[in-house]
Amino acid sequence: MPKSKNKRRRKNNGLAAVLIVLVVCAGLVLGGIFFYNGQLKPAASESEQITFTVSQGESLNRVIKNLEDQGVIRSGWAAKISVKLAKLTNIKAGTYILDPSWEVREIFEVLNDSHGAVVNDTRLTFIEGDWAKHIAEKIGETTRCSKDEMLALWNDESYVRSLMSDYPFLTEEIFNADSRILLEGYLFPETYNFFVDADADQITRKILDQTLKVYNEFADQFAQSQLSVHQLFTLASIVQYEAAKPSDMQLVAGVFYNRLDSGMKLQSSVTVCYAIDKEKDDDWMACEVNPDFDSPYNTYRVEGLPPGPILNPGRDAIQAVLQPQASDYLYFMADVKGDGTVYYAKTYAEHQANVRKYLK
Repeated sequence: MPKSKNKRRRKNNGLAAVLIVLVVCAGLVLGGIFFYNGQLKPAASESEQITFTVSQGESLNRVIKNLEDQGVIRSGWAAKISVKLAKLTNIKAGTYILDPSWEVREIFEVLNDSHGAVVNDTRLTFIEGDWAKHIAEKIGETTRCSKDEMLALWNDESYVRSLMSDYPFLTEEIFNADSRILLEGYLFPETYNFFVDADADQITRKILDQTLKVYNEFADQFAQSQLSVHQLFTLASIVQYEAAKPSDMQLVAGVFYNRLDSGMKLQSSVTVCYAIDKEKDDDWMACEVNPDFDSPYNTYRVEGLPPGPILNPGRDAIQAVLQPQASDYLYFMADVKGDGTVYYAKTYAEHQANVRKYLK
């Protein structure tokens, strides 16, 4: 074969290879652009108002991560590229009302405008162990809803029943004639942003939405437990009150399970505190010296669990009753006069020795 033909063939093969590479690269670039643009589409098809707060000094990366976590945007990395290209990185601290049906650029245009921050909202923190009356009081201090209005709603059977289809952790067991507040125990401790003029239903649902997130996180374990959902929230509330440190909660929960399984009364003094409506910052001995107080919440008198939760437990306490730590202990006590260390015992004699050593 003549050399000229070989050269032409090699040249044509080389051109074909180059063309293939160019086509592949172009396809990759176009595919990347298509994927990138897809990630910039609104995170939701339906409009929804979401309260979003940018704290003073928060970095762009943190703001974008929070937006992604709250479902306001689809993709953090795509948003970051878009924001930098559009020079919308001068984000202002404040609280904003955003909508996941907006385009990414529209969201960041709002965040770059300090005048877009909401001024008629309030931020409230409910801590683990708050009673419903404490939560209602905090709401009443900063919104148009009074403490009495919130408590009345939370104890309205018709209203609570109307919530059950949206919040599966609310069950028939809540409607116990001895329950003090029907939604006690289900008001999840968290930091919330409420509109000052929000109504009681909006406030309640925002709180229950957080409870639902935790419930869904452990839904399988709730379903597999030997206790009902209401019993689990009730036990979690007792564990929350008894164990000051999250590291103690699983073992404390295990002790209560041991007592329930052996037919013993729980004999938890914190249930007496709730029974006599004794504030936690008062003298703790007022609860300890009242084991005969006549109340369905007093677990020195009643068998098993009280009618309902005695406070609003946090995630650690809920997890503890779903994942208790096994042991042979039947008793425990906290060194309330010292550093709060919890001491456990297998027998009553051992328990009394701990009491004499740490509380006398």
